[in-house]
Amino acid sequence: MTSPVTKTIAEPTQATFADLMDDYDARVTRAKAMGGEKKLSKRTKAGILNARQRIDYLCDPDTFIESGLFGTSASNWADRDKTPADGKVTGFGKISGRETAIAANDFTVMGSSSSATNGKKLAHLKRVATQRGMPMVFLGESSGARMPDHMGAKGMGALLGNDGLQYQRTRETPWAAATLGYSYGSSSWYSVLSDFNVIRKGAILAVSSPLLAELATGEQIDAQEMGGWKLHAEVTGFADMVVDTDEEALTAIKSFLSYLPSHHRETAPVRAVPPGSGAQMADIVNLLPARRTQVYDVRKIIRTIVDQDSFFELKARFGKVVTTGLARLNGQTVGIIGNNPLVKGGAMDTDACEKITSFIVLCDSFNIPLIMFVDTPGFLIGTTAERNRAPGKIMNFMNALALTTVPKISVLLRKTYGQAYLNMGGGRNSDEVIAWPTAEISFMDPQFGVKVVHGLEPGTPGFSEAFAAMNKDSQVWDAASIYALQSVIRPEHTRDYLIRTLEVHHLSITNGIGQHLMRAWPTSF
Repeated sequence: MTSPVTKTIAEPTQATFADLMDDYDARVTRAKAMGGEKKLSKRTKAGILNARQRIDYLCDPDTFIESGLFGTSASNWADRDKTPADGKVTGFGKISGRETAIAANDFTVMGSSSSATNGKKLAHLKRVATQRGMPMVFLGESSGARMPDHMGAKGMGALLGNDGLQYQRTRETPWAAATLGYSYGSSSWYSVLSDFNVIRKGAILAVSSPLLAELATGEQIDAQEMGGWKLHAEVTGFADMVVDTDEEALTAIKSFLSYLPSHHRETAPVRAVPPGSGAQMADIVNLLPARRTQVYDVRKIIRTIVDQDSFFELKARFGKVVTTGLARLNGQTVGIIGNNPLVKGGAMDTDACEKITSFIVLCDSFNIPLIMFVDTPGFLIGTTAERNRAPGKIMNFMNALALTTVPKISVLLRKTYGQAYLNMGGGRNSDEVIAWPTAEISFMDPQFGVKVVHGLEPGTPGFSEAFAAMNKDSQVWDAASIYALQSVIRPEHTRDYLIRTLEVHHLSITNGIGQHLMRAWPTSF
């Protein structure tokens, strides 16, 4: 019998170790090339950093460790070679020595559109940041959803809200964002979910692009009017700061994070007190005009009291009747709220209520004591105020103040009337209320009281007598006599008094950690 013919089958050629390493290096090079030299050069000529340059500028040298470098499009096989890192550069780096989770949108790769793969990368970063206690930074510039991936029932079901927690924000760690270009969809969502959002002039933050908005509405839409920096700095309040360049935006994020703890179970880092801090306190009373109706800029008083060059103002162009910001006092981070008579005499409107409420929640969530500098004739009233839901905004403000568990100190500089007296810490709504001898407290401006009760105008017979009666018992000494405030101090002693009072009210029983009763309060409302 003839023996069967045996065929020899050649085994696949096995790659050598050197071949594998060469392939690895080539893959790294392709991934880090982003959208290619042409697109990158165009950005360079425009003075705009790319995603990897932004990370390099933000992080301490040689500390960034990337997560997901080899990620690519998962839905469309043909796009795999065109989607290095799937359009989002993500990982962990140190900012001023502290670990931080960072997501930088790479607009050169499919407009950094949101997809299944880069959505997983973001989810991983958020999970690690929350579990390990580190801040999150989002560098926003995105065209929105990647349409081929999201179209149809299958696309929607597979991609959107894949963990049910995609947009949950309960403030375990601080979030900071920068809007650095066209930012639509998720790039906008993370900006408004963050505790701090800086926007570069020329950038756009909106739900969707002008093209899509025009298709939906049939109207011609100007991108800047729809979502430019002026809108968000002055109208919506979504921009905490406005800058001219990418570098300034990244520096602002570094500065903001320097005032915050890494997570909600620790206090903010303490810094050395700069030379010259408090040097101008002897002359501080001269910053307050002699006449109670004369305007002035409360920020000059704030900067005189806090550590030298430490005042970091937030939302400076929004709700300008009040000033909010972070500062340091004897090296410790404090939150500052000040009525600013320079604008509308310091009368608070609904924008001011939203601005203060948001700031109170930020400070309470991250164990930052609050100091309020009070000089307000009350809340703006009238048809516009009611249409803007003033009662609800005022009570949101009041509720946030009541839920605050970090120390609250109010300093009455000049006038405080009506409900605003309570909202700014009076009536035991602060842990300590102190006053300058220049302060006065009443239900309303005595001149208005005379008009309401007696119908008399200044200069008419009987006005002087009625005014004197209405103004009775409104001086600071009258409040002090019934212990409605805890102390009256000389203006030049304010810095030292606040430092000592914060020591008294340090939450020793919890090592400075508050209860965080507002940790789930919306970041934008």
